[in-house]
Amino acid sequence: MTHTITVEPSGRSFKAEAGEPMLTAGIRQGIGLPYGCKDGACGSCKVKKLSGQVTLGPHQDKALSAQEEADGYVLTCCGVATSDVVLESRQVTHAGAFPIKKMPARVALLERLSHDVMRVRLQLPANDIIQYHAGQYVEFILRDGSRRSYSMANAPHTLIESGSPMVDLHIRHMPGGKFTDHVFGAMKEKEILRIEGPYGSFHLRDESPKPIVLLASGTGFAPIKAIIEHMQFMGITRETVLYWGGRRPQDLYLDAWVRAKTQEMPHLRYVPVVSDALPEDGWGGRTGFVHRAVLQDLADLSGHQVYACGAPIVVDSARRDYVEQAGLPAEEFYADAFTSEADKHAG
Repeated sequence: MTHTITVEPSGRSFKAEAGEPMLTAGIRQGIGLPYGCKDGACGSCKVKKLSGQVTLGPHQDKALSAQEEADGYVLTCCGVATSDVVLESRQVTHAGAFPIKKMPARVALLERLSHDVMRVRLQLPANDIIQYHAGQYVEFILRDGSRRSYSMANAPHTLIESGSPMVDLHIRHMPGGKFTDHVFGAMKEKEILRIEGPYGSFHLRDESPKPIVLLASGTGFAPIKAIIEHMQFMGITRETVLYWGGRRPQDLYLDAWVRAKTQEMPHLRYVPVVSDALPEDGWGGRTGFVHRAVLQDLADLSGHQVYACGAPIVVDSARRDYVEQAGLPAEEFYADAFTSEADKHAG
């Protein structure tokens, strides 16, 4: 038995099969609801249920608390409709979302950007070029069927600059991680992998004139880099400030690239923030938590848009504090929390 899922205020609707998570059904039919990890861990797909019955699957309390559930919120990634349902989401994308494709990818380049970050450049099939928004991600499909997600670090217009479709990923080594141990150990150029994408609802909303805050921690910079490239290519000149945080200065692994972009893009400012600098680092810049640095500089965010990407604790703290303390409209906070496998399976 199928059920109709309607999303307000857009009025978009789609059908969900019996037992099918609402997010899965929406993606299958090109309805771009907000989401991140798809595993009940990040909370990016949390929306208000206006009517109908939904059964929730396993999820973490930090993604949806008992109080939020009691207040009528659901996670579409693990929420299964048992009747027709009406949801409220102002971030539903336009009709005709880019198709999700499976394809082989050849490793064209491996380049260490820091001691624990690898730039992996993938050559994609030229006869069926992937379309994506700057900020979206792809999933590696491993031999055992498990998946790992990484954001494209280059804007879509750069895909064919080298003659063959290429995407860059910034992969941080997680010691003991099945996939990243391979990336930093046995992976060689010309290796063939399988990927699927594009996924994710994290991308720039071009139609808004509001000034932009870009917030990144660690390799959360990857999709932010793609967004900056997209803005430059499209001639978008909205006032924009990037706050990029790391524990040590070397964690800001493309600092020189960002500084060069600020010279090319007069509307772009850059605030690097380091939380745990050592004396030998000689760090003379901003210190502390990167999301707090935004509040120190911009006490009123009521007229801004925020795009945040990185560690879940950074994204979650920013979402809470910017809305509660700085007046940011909740619907103007766009995020992609980088949940690791450990994050997804935490209690």
